[in-house]
Amino acid sequence: MGHLISSTSMLQAAREQGFAVTAFNVHTLEMLQAVVDAAQELQAPLILQTTVGTVKHLGPEYIVAAAQVAAKQASIPIALHLDHCTDYDLLVACIRAGYTSVMIDASMHPYDENVARTKEVVKVAKAAGVNIEAELGKVGGVEDDIVVEDEDAKLAVPQECVSFVEATGVPTLAPAIGTAHGIYKGEPNIAFGRLEEIACLVSVPLVLHGGSGIPEEQVKRCVKLGMAKMNVATELRIAFSNAIKAVFDANPEENDPRKYMIPAKQAVKALAMDKIRMAGCDGKAHLV
Repeated sequence: MGHLISSTSMLQAAREQGFAVTAFNVHTLEMLQAVVDAAQELQAPLILQTTVGTVKHLGPEYIVAAAQVAAKQASIPIALHLDHCTDYDLLVACIRAGYTSVMIDASMHPYDENVARTKEVVKVAKAAGVNIEAELGKVGGVEDDIVVEDEDAKLAVPQECVSFVEATGVPTLAPAIGTAHGIYKGEPNIAFGRLEEIACLVSVPLVLHGGSGIPEEQVKRCVKLGMAKMNVATELRIAFSNAIKAVFDANPEENDPRKYMIPAKQAVKALAMDKIRMAGCDGKAHLV
């Protein structure tokens, strides 16, 4: 494609045509390369994501440079997204560095403040041609430093979703529907009825947070109901780390990073391919 693109049109096409774009949280160059390889092989549109912690760990310029190389070399559309950001200045810094999508997460604030903070970001991001994602309700679990206890995980109110999109002009919305960040302790308790109601009332693409470990039939049901983006983070980290651990278990004296990074990349690529197929975006690169 040549360059990173905003995910707005990518996600609108996905919502209209009944598939979801997989958004993978990457923390190293190898993880980034692995998910790009997976998407390229399956001819799927791709969203690369980084958490605030990863941006602080690597620096936005390094991340953008690596993502731009991927976009230049690949024949698929690629967007670069900042996940769950509460810090306006960091958000602006990422837009300036070249991110093509950002998430303002003000969901821990009362509704009116969430609207006000989201509007502020929408104004800046839209002027830069960048996609914006916001959250309503609270997704359970841990995402970097944001911890939501299970009992506090609050589902999005359908009518509030309508007024929120109208008030903010936000082009993508992550409504809390009972999913959680991290790996589920039991079967996820997704509020499909609520998702269906939100999707009927709101035309913007919806985002499924906490995509690690959701059974395939539940993912497919979410996508069918209007989820146009599926986030995958924890499962990728586990696959990456377990592959490295296996190398050291077999050879504790290993000191060549290539010897453990190659199997780690292979593990991430295999998992990413599974998730791409699950979301139904394989073979859809040309549609966005």
